[in-house]
Amino acid sequence: MILPPTLKPGDKVAIIATARFISEVDLQAAIQLLKSWKLQPILGSSIGLQHNQFAGTDEERAADLQHRIEDPNIKAIWCAKGGYGSIRILDLVDFSILKTHPKWIIGYSDVTAIHLHLQSMGIASLHAQMASGIETRSASTSEELKHVLFGNKLQIEYASRHPNQVNGEVEAELLGGNLSVLYSAIGSQSMPSFEGKILFLEDLDEYLYHIDRMMQNLKRSGLLSQISGFIVGGMSDMNDNEVPFGKTAEEIIADAVSDYDYPVCFNFPTGHVHTNLPLIFGKKAQLNVTSERIQLSY
Repeated sequence: MILPPTLKPGDKVAIIATARFISEVDLQAAIQLLKSWKLQPILGSSIGLQHNQFAGTDEERAADLQHRIEDPNIKAIWCAKGGYGSIRILDLVDFSILKTHPKWIIGYSDVTAIHLHLQSMGIASLHAQMASGIETRSASTSEELKHVLFGNKLQIEYASRHPNQVNGEVEAELLGGNLSVLYSAIGSQSMPSFEGKILFLEDLDEYLYHIDRMMQNLKRSGLLSQISGFIVGGMSDMNDNEVPFGKTAEEIIADAVSDYDYPVCFNFPTGHVHTNLPLIFGKKAQLNVTSERIQLSY
C-alpha cells in the first residue's frame, strides 16, 4: 500500500467539493484551522459552484479534483462536503499519478467512494472530518487529524462493554467507510479486496430495514467471511417504520457477523458523531477488543 508523505509547515492544502455545493463562507473555520497549523489553504474551483444539488457539473467537480491531484504544489486534498456525488466523478478522474506522487485525500461519508477507489489501486487515504462543519465537532476531532497529517502516531482507545462486541485481537489494513456508499460500489471496479482486512462501517439517517438489507448483501456476497475484524462507528439518527423492525442497527450488524469469530466492536468514535476521529485506510493497524476497552493503534 502506498502511503502519502506527512505534511510540514508551509505546505498547501486544497479544499475542494466532490459532492454537494458549498460556499466559501461555510469554510472559514476550516481555512482558519489550516492557517493555525501553518498550512496554506487553497480553495478549489468547485467551491461556490452550483448545479442543482452538486458543486458544479460532474465534469467541473472532476476537473477540480484532477487539477489538485496533478498540481505538485498541493500536498493534501481536503473534501469540503458530503451528501451525494463523489461516485459520479470517479470514472472522470485519472488517479494514477498518486501512485508515484501520493498525497492525502481527506473526508468521510460520501467520500467513501473515493477511499474505496484509491484502495483498489493500492493507495492509502484518510477517513476524517470534512472541511465543513469541523468547528461543530470535538476538539480532539481536529487535533487528531492534525497529528496524523504531520506524521504523529495515532491511537484510539475508549471504554466499552457493548453486549454485542466480540473480543479478540488482529493486525491488518483498514478499509470501509459509509455503509450506504460502500453498498453502492459493490461489483464495480472501485471495490477493493476485503481479504484479511479490518472493515469499518458507519451510517446516518437510514431506515433499519435498509441497514439489514445492506448487511445481508455483505454476508451473502461473501465479503463478511473474508475480513479479519469489524469496527462499527456511529450509526446515527436511524429511522424505523410504523411497524418496528425490532432490532437496533448494532443488533442487525451483530446478527450478520454472528457466524464468524473475528473481533467486533461498536460505538467507535468515528462517523456522523460529535467526536469524529480519523482512520488511515490502507495502513496496517492493531485492533484489540476486550471486555473493558477497545484500542486501535497504528
